[in-house]
Amino acid sequence: MGKTSLVFGIFSLLILCGCGEKDTSFLITEHSIGPLLSETAVADLEQVFVKDSIAKDTTKPESGKIKIYQKNGKHLLTLTSSSDSIPTVENIRIFDSRYKTDKGIGLHSTFKDIQDNYPIKKIVTTINSIVIFPKESNLYFTIDKEELPSNLRYTSSKIEAVQIPPTAKIKYLMLAWE
Repeated sequence: MGKTSLVFGIFSLLILCGCGEKDTSFLITEHSIGPLLSETAVADLEQVFVKDSIAKDTTKPESGKIKIYQKNGKHLLTLTSSSDSIPTVENIRIFDSRYKTDKGIGLHSTFKDIQDNYPIKKIVTTINSIVIFPKESNLYFTIDKEELPSNLRYTSSKIEAVQIPPTAKIKYLMLAWE
């Protein structure tokens, strides 16, 4: 009788602990974001986000923009679909700070966090922001120029990594699948 109770106790403990499995509901990888895989067809989004709400832009269907909301109305993601014969997701903008890479990078991260975890391939300067592209990654990060020193906020010149303050916050986190 004692052995059965011990086995039952260990089994119950394993079930309560989740058997050590990591929750991937908000994990960003190179080929997935939460339950969404890079090869998922747009037609299958209803099954992937069964607990969430999906809103397609009916005023501009050619834009291919699809917004994913939690049932409580919180904006999770905006997807842009391909124009293939069987459309898949090409780009994803992350709106929810719970989404993080396996290296812990998310919307509340800083430029230092990016630098500490990803080698930088290039930095592109736009009118209002800079876009950081890591090497060998489908991710890219946008930092508002307001996060930069005042002498760099209005420049169209190339900005180098050494010019970006380590505390500069990520404004947009994007993932591109092509």
